[in-house]
Amino acid sequence: MANLLTLFFVIMSGFKLGVYGLSMNYYLFSCPFVDSVVKNNVNTALQDDPTLAAGLVRMHFHDCFIEGCDGSVLIDSTKENTAEKDSPANLSLRGYKVIDDIKQELEKQCPGVVSCADILAMAARDAVFFAGGPVYNIPKGRKDGTRSKIEDTFNLPPPFFNASQLVRMFGQHGFSPKDMVALSGAHTLGAARCVSFKERLTQLDQTLDTEFAKTLSKTCNIGDNAEQPFDATRNDFDNSYFNSLVSNNGVLTSDQTLYNSPQTRNIVNMYAMNEALFFLDFQQAMVKMSLLDVKEGSKGEVRKNCRKIN
Repeated sequence: MANLLTLFFVIMSGFKLGVYGLSMNYYLFSCPFVDSVVKNNVNTALQDDPTLAAGLVRMHFHDCFIEGCDGSVLIDSTKENTAEKDSPANLSLRGYKVIDDIKQELEKQCPGVVSCADILAMAARDAVFFAGGPVYNIPKGRKDGTRSKIEDTFNLPPPFFNASQLVRMFGQHGFSPKDMVALSGAHTLGAARCVSFKERLTQLDQTLDTEFAKTLSKTCNIGDNAEQPFDATRNDFDNSYFNSLVSNNGVLTSDQTLYNSPQTRNIVNMYAMNEALFFLDFQQAMVKMSLLDVKEGSKGEVRKNCRKIN
């Protein structure tokens, strides 16, 4: 109950939260136009390429699950260190230029003030809304991390995980099974590469609709990097993803398992029938995720360039 009250306070309060060191109005005086700068850049980028919405949301998730929401996924590799972004799990991430452009503009307006971690969290939020998803706000004040190592990315959930494994992994970060299913609903945006699901076709997965299996096979005939949308509306944030799971049209094993497991099936059914409920639970889960292991004070820094440590 205490955790729920804390989360409610995070969502609703405009004041500083000592427990997190974050606040909704963190940049009110130091960089008052930060939200509009982020939103304008995201909207411009997505008008040119709507598929970037999925990229920005996924990048935020991949950032927060490794070392917390600290912008570590944005750091480039060097001769001395192979960074997170060069992990096989992150090679398909997109949207780095959007973050760079936002950072460049903010450095002109208020140099050394807005962290890359905050920019990424806000960009994901605005991408969801641009694509037709729920509007939500997040507290700000995250600092940027100074560690980014490829070996840390083993903590990302792989596409072949089943529901029990997903529940366990997300639970280690404080998420409930419902949180996990709601966050998985971000797959209402974007597509998966054949390499992520082709093992379901070699020995036909019995949880896969036979006609949809033919569709996946046609995609993979093009090559490992060929993309299959997660649902029929890849650039629209809606509940079509969950309806696809109910029809056994989940692209990844980690998608379809949510419907085939008794532990999570009822949640999938609820979201498939009630888009408003999915939106509500998704926005709460995203706020919760944005608070994972945030750096504050001397535990982090504000990078001048999101691609490298100061």
